[in-house]
Amino acid sequence: MDTSPQTCEQPGWVQSSGGPSTLCQRCQPLALVAVGRGWGEPAQAWALLLQWNLVCEDDWKAPLTTSLFFVGVLIGSFISGQLSDRFGRKNILFSTMAVQTGFSFLQIFSTSWEMFTVLFLIVGMGQISNYVVAFILGTEILGKSVRIIFSTLGVCIFFAIGYMLLPLFAYFIRDWRMLLLALTVPGLFCIPLWWIIPESPRWLISQGRYKEAEVIIRKAAKINGVPAPAVLFDTAEMQDSKPQQQQKAILLDLFRTRNIATITIMSLLLWFFTSVGYFGLSLSTPNWHGDAYINCFLSALIEVPAYVIAWLLLRSLPRRYSLSGTLFLGGGVILFIQLVPADLNGLSVGLVMLGKFGITAAFSMLYVYNVELYPTLVRNMAVGATSMASRLGSIIAPYFVYLGAYDRFLPYILMGSLTLLIGILTLFLPESYGNPLPEGFEQMLKVKCFRIGPQTTSIRNSKERPKTLVTPL
Repeated sequence: MDTSPQTCEQPGWVQSSGGPSTLCQRCQPLALVAVGRGWGEPAQAWALLLQWNLVCEDDWKAPLTTSLFFVGVLIGSFISGQLSDRFGRKNILFSTMAVQTGFSFLQIFSTSWEMFTVLFLIVGMGQISNYVVAFILGTEILGKSVRIIFSTLGVCIFFAIGYMLLPLFAYFIRDWRMLLLALTVPGLFCIPLWWIIPESPRWLISQGRYKEAEVIIRKAAKINGVPAPAVLFDTAEMQDSKPQQQQKAILLDLFRTRNIATITIMSLLLWFFTSVGYFGLSLSTPNWHGDAYINCFLSALIEVPAYVIAWLLLRSLPRRYSLSGTLFLGGGVILFIQLVPADLNGLSVGLVMLGKFGITAAFSMLYVYNVELYPTLVRNMAVGATSMASRLGSIIAPYFVYLGAYDRFLPYILMGSLTLLIGILTLFLPESYGNPLPEGFEQMLKVKCFRIGPQTTSIRNSKERPKTLVTPL
């Protein structure tokens, strides 16, 4: 296959910012898709498109590349929890960090689109895996007061900070290979953390490795200046007090009664379309008016106040109204963009930013709300199923951006309409604020369109079901 750089075959060439005037009106939106996930900013993405001839009749390859990255994210979210349960949080955390860093480095030497895309899929697997495992490890080793801040603000805000650094790097490094190298090198700085971050004592105890867990706990007590008891674990007593084997749940339990089936279907739609809106706006930032680097930075910056507002809303207001309100805000302003006069470019950018603020805040509240809706037996399964719906939404999000090749307002019309629709749908979900977590199916709150009354179908007897610790991921 001829891999020499070429130009578009269509008329209507446009002058790129910092790049050659070689992209036609049809192919320019492809560069916008390429910008969002590791292809760099406009100058780098356009050069990459031309280098591998991803234009005109091959224009379908650009959005497919980003979608395959999210396929890797979907696979990684499936396997990361199982691997960390079997081999330990710390081992899998650093192993997947090595996968992400190593395969990102190999991408620099890609000689074809096929090679780049396969490596990109593996990078997606490593990226989501270390994110999920780090979240679980943090919630298991931190105290209650710190754990809440870590799981709501700490993880999300540092994600936004890394997001803000991307356009800064891209502005000063215009070659896509060197940019990828610059974004990969920081992964090496995590190596010393191996001797700092401990294994999860909870996981060690679950594996019967009490001596190792005791060493970690005593070290933490010494650092915190807290006296530790002489005996932390009575091995014989703990062996005798192991809970009886818990009942196994299956996926069909999420659909066994009319109430839980309705909640599950509505939750799947909520996660799916919120993910489409979030990633669609994130990937379309270079399509905004003005400088693409500044727009990308602003898109990341707006996430910081969104996470803070979401945290405050979760602390003090009902879940349904908080979630629905932020979705109405995000979807409404995005839908309003098409009515803005063409000469008011600043207003258009401001509305997109406000829409990104609303959808980001809603996205960050979904985990907490989802955990509170389901009983203990199927809670982790429900979070996994809805998270999978979110990954599917991220896979098709690049094609929403691609629709801008036909009408620049079409992506915003679709994302705004769908966001408003799920905002209305959210109002029919039960309100979990101020209610204890349900232990059994009979304790689940009812969907608003159902009459209050006894549950018609009881799936399992859950009176003696043991309580379990559940984390958002």
